Amino acid sequence: MKLHELSDNPGATKKRMRVGRGPGSGKGKMGGRGIKGQKSRSGVAINGYEGGQMPLYQRLPKRGFNKPNRKAFAVVNLGMIQKFIDEGKLTASDAITEDALIASGLVRRKLDGIRVLAKGDLSAKLNIEVTGASKSAVEAVEKAGGSLKVTAAPAAE
Repeated sequence: MKLHELSDNPGATKKRMRVGRGPGSGKGKMGGRGIKGQKSRSGVAINGYEGGQMPLYQRLPKRGFNKPNRKAFAVVNLGMIQKFIDEGKLTASDAITEDALIASGLVRRKLDGIRVLAKGDLSAKLNIEVTGASKSAVEAVEKAGGSLKVTAAPAAE
């Protein structure tokens, strides 16, 4: 096989519709835009506008509630902490605080605190101090012989 013998599967590529190229094209003169009006002009942005009728997004019922002062926690899994200890980025003998997690690169920023979840396996004996933790994460750390201390989050005013 040579380069000039290569071709795509039949029907795989389709030619682009060239708008406004004569009456024989089927999209000539007005180019499928109709006559006059806002939509026939360039630079139109009327998505969601229904010409005075109540738009669909306003007609639909709104559900739920978004708490304006909710807390966003940075999430860390126990498996990732173990991986960073194995790679030498964290030391198991020291207390693993939120600042240590940020310094190691495991967490980018603290947000409203760091929350530990139990995903992954933990074999090292650790002393962890964080803002939040799941019950299963606390059990997993204590099962490995360590302790997980949950400190109070700073009050957001």
